[in-house]
Amino acid sequence: MQNEPGIRDVSRLLDQLSIPESSSGLASRYRNSLPFPHLTIDNLFNPEQLTALVQEMTQARSSDWVHHNTQNLEKLGQKSAAGLGPTGFQLVALLHSAPFLYLLSEITGIWNLLPDPYMHGAGYSIIPPKGKFDVHIDSNADITSGLIRRLALIIYLNRDWSPDYGGQLELWNKDATRKEAEIEPIFNRTLLMEISESSYHGINPVVEPSGRSRYSFMIYYNTAGNILGKELGVHSSIYAPACYRPKPTVRSVVRKWTPPVFYDFVRQRMR
Repeated sequence: MQNEPGIRDVSRLLDQLSIPESSSGLASRYRNSLPFPHLTIDNLFNPEQLTALVQEMTQARSSDWVHHNTQNLEKLGQKSAAGLGPTGFQLVALLHSAPFLYLLSEITGIWNLLPDPYMHGAGYSIIPPKGKFDVHIDSNADITSGLIRRLALIIYLNRDWSPDYGGQLELWNKDATRKEAEIEPIFNRTLLMEISESSYHGINPVVEPSGRSRYSFMIYYNTAGNILGKELGVHSSIYAPACYRPKPTVRSVVRKWTPPVFYDFVRQRMR
């Protein structure tokens, strides 16, 4: 399939991905999805890379996880981005790269996206047997950096996963009174979704009969808020007063206005 003009034409980094259609096609699907903008893409990543990612997750120590266990939520989350394994670091390098950010902007129309290198609330994620996440909207800001959360990207990592096993991501309408869509968490399915004050979603209880957990990998993307102006004290470079700058010499003036080749020739002859 021939690529449309865009970031995919200038970035070899995105050759690592199996992007199934043009950016404009992806943007149309994202924009027109209900109940709020979202997009699913199957087989976007190298399956061997994702298999290695699952192995890293299963080999992580218990001290590497934060266990969230409340009335509304049970999940295991990554404690720190510093705990990523080699495959995780490699994947994050791609997902945080400028070409990938530009691709997301072409799809969503949200420009100047910023990744979170500390991956607060993101990274490895496990929903254990009987675990769930009741219908909610995501935090609208990263309280540690002050950045505004705009997008969530989730890569599902569950091979041979049946709908009977639960763990589906449900998307609800803007007042959380009705479920309108459901995403099956199958292996190498990627979900990109908008974060807003009406993006209600939740995770069904995991009931896989052999006791398997539901695995995924998440990234948040942010913006820095409103563009600042001069009225708020923002400025470009400010130079020191001219009285403190070095005074020009005859030599510096001659060098400034003389063609470099002629200047070098004269200087060589004068030595």
